[in-house]
Amino acid sequence: MSEATLPIELIALTLILALIGGLSPIFSNIRGNKDSLRRITGLAAGILLASAVLVVIPEGFELATGGHEEGHGAEEEGLENLIIGAAVLAGFVLMLVLEGSGIGHAVHEEHHDHESEHGHQHVHHTVAPLLLVLGLSLHSAADGLAIGSAAAGSSEAVTTAVALAVLVHKVPAAFSLGVFSMHEREDRNDSIRDVVLFSIATPLMIVVSFYALEGLDEHLIALAMLFSGGTFLYVAAVDTLPDIHNPETGREAMMSVLMGVVLMIVILFGADAAGLIDHGH
Repeated sequence: MSEATLPIELIALTLILALIGGLSPIFSNIRGNKDSLRRITGLAAGILLASAVLVVIPEGFELATGGHEEGHGAEEEGLENLIIGAAVLAGFVLMLVLEGSGIGHAVHEEHHDHESEHGHQHVHHTVAPLLLVLGLSLHSAADGLAIGSAAAGSSEAVTTAVALAVLVHKVPAAFSLGVFSMHEREDRNDSIRDVVLFSIATPLMIVVSFYALEGLDEHLIALAMLFSGGTFLYVAAVDTLPDIHNPETGREAMMSVLMGVVLMIVILFGADAAGLIDHGH
């Protein structure tokens, strides 16, 4: 693998797209068609899911095991596998804890279906809006950890694939945050601050995680990637499960997720066929 470099272009792109997505409902009358936003969210969730299962977790696993010498005992190998699984689980559980604490990703799900014709009512949150935004920003920071750790330990193509999943998911997430903040805030400047906080979390975490992990043992980079894979799995699920469980939207939501999965598979096969994905580290 060539020497790792900070993905400046991806950092700029994540910031710009998040700001565009989040500020558009604040500075315009655009509120988005709820059905279209639901489809886009499902498509993004499918891409995120495929990225976690086909890119982030396998790359993390390869980094975690690729540096081992042959001849390990079965007991030691089992312990290593347990640590690998625990890293993925830790990412998933952290998102679950945030959700259960009322500062999780569900605010995004709620507001992309706000005032829907399916009888959903606006949820009056029991915690301060800023705390909810901070929770969403932690989700955003987890995205940055995924890109930063990939950049520190994988090929540029793998980093780009991870970033693609984050970018596609970022726009509807930021848009929903903007709508949410407009409903919860009385001052537009507070809404702008919410969106900016959410938008800078991913680029900032890319930089922090890249420089923190660069040059470290590959096993530590691997654990960071695996942790990010767990967060991807949770976000992909929580974005779509409410709609899939709804008999009126379930079939459409399922198709949107499957389309996202297929799209990511096609992209990965194309990148592999073009020789862009380096399988060695």
